[in-house]
Amino acid sequence: MHRLLLPAVIAVVCTAILFAVRGVAFRLLRRWSERSATGSGYVVAQALRIPSVYWCVAIGIYAGIAVSELSEKHIFYLSRTIHVIVIFSTTMAAANLSGNVFRNYVQRSNLPLPSTGLAYGILKGSIIAVGMLVILAVLGISIAPLITALGVGGLAVALALQDTLSNLFAGIHILIEKSIRLGDIIRLESGQEGCVEDITWRTTRVRTPSNNSIVVIPNNKLSQSVVTNYSLPEQRIAVQVQVCAGYDADPDLVEKVLLDEARQAAREGALILDEPSPSVSLAPGFRESCMEFTLVCHVAAYHDQTPVQSALRKRILKRFRQEGIEIPNPQRTVFIRDEKGQPRL
Repeated sequence: MHRLLLPAVIAVVCTAILFAVRGVAFRLLRRWSERSATGSGYVVAQALRIPSVYWCVAIGIYAGIAVSELSEKHIFYLSRTIHVIVIFSTTMAAANLSGNVFRNYVQRSNLPLPSTGLAYGILKGSIIAVGMLVILAVLGISIAPLITALGVGGLAVALALQDTLSNLFAGIHILIEKSIRLGDIIRLESGQEGCVEDITWRTTRVRTPSNNSIVVIPNNKLSQSVVTNYSLPEQRIAVQVQVCAGYDADPDLVEKVLLDEARQAAREGALILDEPSPSVSLAPGFRESCMEFTLVCHVAAYHDQTPVQSALRKRILKRFRQEGIEIPNPQRTVFIRDEKGQPRL
């Protein structure tokens, strides 16, 4: 009993000292995070808060074992258990820290990299897999038979999870190809459209323009579908407004009025970009009852086009009324003939 008292006291004292050091370190991290614009200290503290508890306890117990008079057999197994706990907790801390740093860095730097659930999971999974291999090496377990068994069993699992694996690799392909990114506005050939919210290991989630629902699309279906990406090659998008004017109107005057209203709307902050400047063309051209013009202007994002089109149409209608430019209604002449084929008056 007396032989275990001294190791226990040393273990408790070392653990208490380490917890005190841990508390000071986390207070410093919290102050650093408050002063830093990136919040890096908070990210580090969040990743290390739980694993650091295991480190303090493990190091304290290891210090007690070092001065104990236990047999070499017991010391060997206790030390190996402590090593496994420390390696596992370190692996989880590294996985969480690297995942959080990766996500924050991509979001803050606006790089064209996908900070998605799938990319986050692949990064963490790779680090955890390396940690598991290190633990097996510490335990003296050969991984060659394990790899062989996994290879044989993996074939059966792959056949059973064919759809799941298809979605997984389709999601990886989407991330690598970068044809669809987070925040992109897309439209599928089936008609669904919206903003890409996340690309996970199985599905891609798209928020609809009404902002009250999420469309969940399996990754393999998305990779096989014809997709229109309104955010590529750039976010800026051209908006077209088609306007009819009667044949009695001067086409040069109509073009001048349309350009004036578009430029005035841009100066008044109607979401229209100054560059490229608005343009007008007599296209599609001559219709049955009117001349049809197309006014083209540019907006910064896809969701700006509807309010811009609405505002321009209102301005153009008011200006046409001031200038006396008629917007004719379609007209047709119908001849009614009697039973003898003569026009009826």
